Amino acid sequence: MSLPFLSLILFDTVKTLFTFANLHKAYVDCRHNKGATLNHLRFRERLEGNLLRLEEQLQTRTYKPGQSIAFVVTNPKVREIFAAGFDDRVVHHLLYNYLAPIFEKIFIHDSWACRKGKGTHHAVRRLQGFLWQQRRLARGQPVYYLKMDVMSFFTSIDQQILYDLVCKKVKRHEVRWLSKVIIFHDCARDIPPKIQSRPELFSQLPRHKSLFFTVPGVGLPIGNLTSQFFANVYLNELDQFVKHRLKVKWYLRYVDDLVLLGDSVAGLRTQMAAIEAFAWERLRLRMHPNKQFIRPSGDGVDFLGYVVRADYVLMRRRVVGTWRHKLDQQRLLRSRERRCGVTCDQSPSLARARLLCASYGAHAKWGNCRSLVERIHQQYFVPSE
Repeated sequence: MSLPFLSLILFDTVKTLFTFANLHKAYVDCRHNKGATLNHLRFRERLEGNLLRLEEQLQTRTYKPGQSIAFVVTNPKVREIFAAGFDDRVVHHLLYNYLAPIFEKIFIHDSWACRKGKGTHHAVRRLQGFLWQQRRLARGQPVYYLKMDVMSFFTSIDQQILYDLVCKKVKRHEVRWLSKVIIFHDCARDIPPKIQSRPELFSQLPRHKSLFFTVPGVGLPIGNLTSQFFANVYLNELDQFVKHRLKVKWYLRYVDDLVLLGDSVAGLRTQMAAIEAFAWERLRLRMHPNKQFIRPSGDGVDFLGYVVRADYVLMRRRVVGTWRHKLDQQRLLRSRERRCGVTCDQSPSLARARLLCASYGAHAKWGNCRSLVERIHQQYFVPSE
């Protein structure tokens, strides 16, 4: 019997979701790719006791989220991340395991973020298929695309609206209670987070992109599984509006990035205005004025690190530039190592450069980038070695 099927049995045959068995399954899901982290090792050291403690707290409704770790990442852009403690992550997986099958039934096919069987590369392939269909049906006539982006999406989510959307589909009181606890938890103020980035990095972050400056009742932390899932729940309202009210045939969304294809500029402008109005009136979201535009589809769509056209897909110049810049840094370090007598087999910089090429090369394989990968390998590895 498969684990997913077993989990459904557990949910359906017990009186409460908050059982040791369901928490253990959530733990197993949570520890994926977390095996070497200190928080996981500490949790695993007293695994049974920790799971029993969470079970009691959830069943007695005394569970409260703990302290998060706050830090800033700068690539690809400056963002504020709140990482929950490992025990809170287990609870997040518990809630997700219950809610995901319910909402997967109502999500549109072309919502591509944070869902099993989806992801960035599949979204790019889907968009390329849309562009090919659009060009074929246009028979040489001009065709266009509309690209839109929600302004400061995660720090703009209205928690009450989100909670109401969850309650529309969920009737179990215990699940509503846990959803409320997680949605309305203010990880920046309820329990001050542990800061793990330099203050100057936080100062680079615009105030409207930080949970430290949002008004109460608004915003979800980037970095939690539940936030990623709730983002899809929230924007599913917009997806349904675009597909069933505006009846857009070629539409897809990845988190808060939206792409629509059409055969006229006027039609796309009308749809853009309707989306802006709906997003504000229904979800209290504003579309970014500098990140929405209508352009010919033949120019290629800048989407998820690629430039997507009907016939081929290329990596964005900025992505390639970042790749080269990182390799330049490692080559500089390699030159210093040579002067110190470090051989190739012992070179940390050479090992990091190869890891970089493996990572970016995997990204490049989803596009038509073979010649680019060969040039970079020739430039950075063959001459020097």
